[in-house]
Formats: sequence, structure tokens, C-alpha cells
Amino acid sequence: MKEDMLAGKHKNIYSHLTAKERDKISFPARVIRDKNLLIGKILDYGCGKGTDVSILNKEGFNILGFDPYYSRELTVQKYDTILCLYVLNVLDIVEQSSVIIKISQLLRQGGKAYFAVRRDLKKEGFRIHKIHKKPTFQCNVKLNFKSIFKNDYCEIYEFQHYNVLQKKNNDCIFCNPSAEREMIAESVLAYAIYDKYPVSKGHALIIPKLHISDYFELDFKIQSSIWFLLNYVKEVINTDYNPDGFNIGVNIGESAGQTIDHVHIHIMPRYSGDIKDPTGGVRGVIPNKKTY
Repeated sequence: MKEDMLAGKHKNIYSHLTAKERDKISFPARVIRDKNLLIGKILDYGCGKGTDVSILNKEGFNILGFDPYYSRELTVQKYDTILCLYVLNVLDIVEQSSVIIKISQLLRQGGKAYFAVRRDLKKEGFRIHKIHKKPTFQCNVKLNFKSIFKNDYCEIYEFQHYNVLQKKNNDCIFCNPSAEREMIAESVLAYAIYDKYPVSKGHALIIPKLHISDYFELDFKIQSSIWFLLNYVKEVINTDYNPDGFNIGVNIGESAGQTIDHVHIHIMPRYSGDIKDPTGGVRGVIPNKKTY
């Protein structure tokens, strides 16, 4: 899967130029290390020129680095701890979402990811880099994750998968997904899991974290987040199951077949020959109207 599959065309092509040459460990990496949070197999996602990786390796940590510009190799595996330090500040919102979703997929169940963002930015947007003389982007970033450190210059957020966090005070199965369920991927506002009773191989659900039953009552930001995540999950399904097509649908209201009062979008892979006549697709929800 391409690392930039969700980013699309954009003008922020020089974000890698913000990586700095350093001879000592970065401030957020030192904070995380000193809090004894570097556990197990570690990935530094967006490692730049790799200084933190080199230093922490020498200190005995089992850490690998990935950077889409300086080090493009990324073994498909799961990690116990993932670092993403001062990366999101130099990405636009589409790129930020892509990175968070990808990290959620790389994180082992029960693992933790740490996002460090700058808190000293005075001006957002594009500027000409002082050294490289190219337009580089910067922005302030706030995440809906647990903050474990903050000063005037830096904030560090801790991310865990939604289904291992403290349970919500209700009986909704989508507000309280089982820790045993496989999480396909997750964004700030939504998550994706495979359907417990799939109608086809790879049948998945895209679910907002906000408990609302009616899709049309979601604000535009959450709706956008759902469809953005769905695009990513579609690529995961393509890679793992190689379907021939898809049906995508959402049930809204009892008359439309909604049985769980929490918005969820179905993405159902389709395969040649899985039914005798697929003509009409989603029109088949009312069988006698399927063909026309």
C-alpha cells in the first residue's frame, strides 16, 4: 500500500526539509524515555535523519526508524511503541489524518503511540525555509488523545486503540468495542473493525466514536472523518482479500433496517459469482425494485 495513498495532490512537497541535523536525542524522545515508556519493539515514524533511532539503539532499545523521504523501507509488522515526534506540525490536515491512521494500523493491540507537537508556533501556513529557501508548511495541532506532557514548547499525546481504553458509561457495543476485536485502523474521530457477522470476506464497519444514531445528525467534520477512513480501509481490503467490487451502505432508522442505535457504515467486498445476479446492487434492499 502506498504511504501517500490518502494524501492526494498538494503543495506541501518540502515537509522533509524541516528535519534537523542533531547530535543528541530530541526533547520529546528524552521525555518519553525518561518516563520509561519505551517498551518492546519500537518504531520512530517520521524519524527524519534518524538521530533518535541511532542514539536509542546504542542505549539498548529495540527501535527501527521510518521516514517517507529519508528512509522509505517499512516492514509490515506490529509495534509495541510508536513515536511520531514533531511530524504532524509540518503536515496539512489530510496528511496528518493519513499518518494517524497508518500508525493505528501498525500499533500492536495494547500498545501505545506518542505524538509530540510543537506549542511555540506563532505563525501558521507556508514560509520560506531559512536554509533551503523552499516553501515549508507548519501549523498548530491539537489531538483528542490523552496529554502526558506539556510546556510552552511541546506537548506529547498518548494514543491507544479505542477498544482498550476505559469503557463508556453506556451499553452501546460500538461505544464499548471488545478488546478482543481486531481493529483495522483508527483516526481521531472514527475507527474500523471487521463485521462480527460478515456477509462476505472482508466485510468491515466504519464507526464514529461519538454516540449518535442518525448519520445526518453528525457534523461535517465527523462525516468527513468517516469517509476518509473508509477510503483507507478499502485499500486494506483490496490488499488482503482482492475483491472484484464493493457495496457501501448505511442504515438510518428502523424502517431502513437499522438495528444498532449508533451510526456505522458497511463496506462489503463483492466477488464475481457470489450471487447469481448482482444487477441493481444496493437497490436490492427492496427486492422487487432491484431491476428496472
